[in-house]
Amino acid sequence: MTSTSYKRVMLKLSGEALMGKQNFGHDLETIDKICDEIKSVHNIGIEICLVVGGGNIFRGMNAAASGMERSSADYMGMLATVMNALALQNCLEKKGMDTRVLSAITMNAVCEPFIRRRAIRHMQRGRVIICAAGTGNPFFTTDTASALRAIELDCDILLKGTQVDGIYDKDPNKHVDAVRYDTLTYKKVLSDDLKVMDGAAIALARENKLPIAVFAIDEPGSFKDVVTGKGKFTFVN
Repeated sequence: MTSTSYKRVMLKLSGEALMGKQNFGHDLETIDKICDEIKSVHNIGIEICLVVGGGNIFRGMNAAASGMERSSADYMGMLATVMNALALQNCLEKKGMDTRVLSAITMNAVCEPFIRRRAIRHMQRGRVIICAAGTGNPFFTTDTASALRAIELDCDILLKGTQVDGIYDKDPNKHVDAVRYDTLTYKKVLSDDLKVMDGAAIALARENKLPIAVFAIDEPGSFKDVVTGKGKFTFVN
């Protein structure tokens, strides 16, 4: 077994991470690779919970900016996260893993309601839990939901899997001179308005001393590397 200081981790995935090179929806090959990453970490004895966004299907903030009422748009975005959670569940279970989808919006026909004690018990029994529907409230992002659930579920760290290998001072896909940080403070992330997570998520993590690591989820072995202190990532504390 690989040595790690983490017993339980929260992995935040954007909905866009499930698209692969597509412009919309799900790329099954990409989802399969992500689930391989999750399984490799689970196999070394780490309890895992996930929060997934819905931007590959519907983005509430974009719809609100186009004129839709914000609360309705956000609820539609929450439903998109449930679809993504079910896609991840299906793939993980095909790989022999036991999972539960827990939704902040009650929909008993497809998943369980989020209940803190039940979620912890599932992980203690070796199940991967996937927290869907954000916080269940409009005006909160899935970044904030991931920080909230990580704190509620006593996770040791919040890991954000992105398309780049850490936090940069500007978008590395647009600026060749972008500088990557190895470590950052919560204050620096907020004061410099670094767009890795929204301000509410960072503030919540700071208040509860929840460390954050940002890494590239599409790099093979990257999830296991970051939980064992290897590879490239940016650490925020």
